[in-house]
Amino acid sequence: MGGNGVQMSRYFVNRTQIEDNRIKITGEDYQHLKKVLRAVKGDTVTVCCEGTDYTSVIDEIGNDCIYASITDKAVNVTESSLRVTLFQGLPKADKMELIVQKCIELGISEIVPVITERSIVKINSGKDAQAKVSRWQKIALEAAKQCNRGLVPVVGMPVKFAEAVAAASHKDLAIIPYEKESSVGFKEIVSACSNTKSAAIFIGPEGGFTEQEIELADSRGIRKMTLGPRILRTETAGIVALSLMMYELGDVSNGRT
Repeated sequence: MGGNGVQMSRYFVNRTQIEDNRIKITGEDYQHLKKVLRAVKGDTVTVCCEGTDYTSVIDEIGNDCIYASITDKAVNVTESSLRVTLFQGLPKADKMELIVQKCIELGISEIVPVITERSIVKINSGKDAQAKVSRWQKIALEAAKQCNRGLVPVVGMPVKFAEAVAAASHKDLAIIPYEKESSVGFKEIVSACSNTKSAAIFIGPEGGFTEQEIELADSRGIRKMTLGPRILRTETAGIVALSLMMYELGDVSNGRT
């Protein structure tokens, strides 16, 4: 590469990795830079920390880390002011991976797997749950790199439906698409919204939500709505709902932030 730069590369670090105008790159990112990209001194990388992009030039390659000196910095402009949490009823593993990837591309802030009455996937132990979440978080990281996000959205540990409902009740807006709701669409809901800064979307697993779950959500102010006359797969529904929300209230339409 010889100093021509690896500008296509993007890495996330935490604040402790930045000191005296230098960035320390470790772990898998170090391995990727050194062994895959074969980075050399003088190469340029983009490193992101807490919503700021740092243009940096590699000046030291060690046995377990790379140091790069910061040459420029700018606030990342890809993060929407609308903070959306997806409460996703646990689907099969491959579907969850797709949901994580695509929702991060669309601007989701947080994804929380939810254990519902009709969840096909069963998470048996703390270790099992942690392994799955670690896998999903890694997918989140790679998706955030690919679409130039300023922050890496968090994939939380699985929670029970009642816990998810309690958490969502504190949002400015919370919706739950439901196949038996035909009269209220997204436009009707957002027409009454003003200055929405936080929102939640509930999506059921393959079998959907039970009537009891819908009643519980409704009792806590989570709005039932339709996504149209067709039944959507669980991996499609979240993407559609998030797209609508980001268009109407977020930064997809007319460059709004």
